[in-house]
Amino acid sequence: MVKLIVGKKGTGKTKKLISLANEAVESSNGNVVVIEKGSKLTYDVTHKARLIDTEQYFISGYDVFFGFLSGLCAGNYDVTDVLVDSTFKIGGQNIEEFSSFIEKINTLAAKTDTQFTFLVSADESELPESLAAVSEKV
Repeated sequence: MVKLIVGKKGTGKTKKLISLANEAVESSNGNVVVIEKGSKLTYDVTHKARLIDTEQYFISGYDVFFGFLSGLCAGNYDVTDVLVDSTFKIGGQNIEEFSSFIEKINTLAAKTDTQFTFLVSADESELPESLAAVSEKV
């Protein structure tokens, strides 16, 4: 399953992600992964979650990001939750590419039984209709 947490900068998306990550760790029977650009969440997310800084792995663009997420799921079959902060900073601002990326992630989520949550710094009205069903406004 894929979920988007949508809102402009400063609306509390990252606080919600931290809360969701810490809750997921408590309820998960597998591994919880939190992905960010930079390392600002180090002290906010519980140490029981795997925290990944995309800058350490030279991840930029949606194709590279999808490959990384696929490899993450392939290399560790018990990943239950993947939460991503700053999605547009990692993949880029192109809404069409983002929409295509989310379609591929939907397929990956179904095949791996993994919950993906992405934070999107945009107004809900800026996203295509196809993404409205998985969007949650903050």
